Amino acid sequence: MSPTKDHKGWHSRGYLPHFDSPECIQHIVFRTVGSLPRHIANEISGTAEQRRKIYDELLDLSPSGHVLTFKNAADIVVQTLLYHHETKYRLIAWCVMPNHVHVLIETQLGFRLGDIVREWKTFSARQINLSLERKGPLWADDYFDRMIRNEDQYYEVLFYIEQNPVKAKLVLKPELWPWSSAFMAQ
Repeated sequence: MSPTKDHKGWHSRGYLPHFDSPECIQHIVFRTVGSLPRHIANEISGTAEQRRKIYDELLDLSPSGHVLTFKNAADIVVQTLLYHHETKYRLIAWCVMPNHVHVLIETQLGFRLGDIVREWKTFSARQINLSLERKGPLWADDYFDRMIRNEDQYYEVLFYIEQNPVKAKLVLKPELWPWSSAFMAQ
């Protein structure tokens, strides 16, 4: 992926709206195939914030798409996220859950958000499929992104990302979840 100056601003590929701008802090969520059936996702109503919270709760409770419970798979996702830290984006926080990934990044000038997410998903899917000797798609088609508008929202999202394994009852403290920025910060 070579640098480009043509960031897209607000746009959509027919699924979810996205915002792409340099030096913008974004909360991104992408999930595994089968982790949340499309008909359920389409039936969620309410404000954007209410839908996002319901969506996140459903992902945490979903018994499906748990490919990332395999240590090799989760490790591959973490290494993929770290690879272009400080070149294409500044990685602020992340958490690899059993069937989805939360990331908080600041994009760098010349690197579009959609290209970054596509690169994460393409590379990690190829490596995970090889590692687990599996075939077929790993990631759901789209991703969710939310531009961080102020300092309060920044800290709310940072806390949410690092607390996600605690909320999902996977660990008692965020720093105990090995596939997160909270663990790496120790």
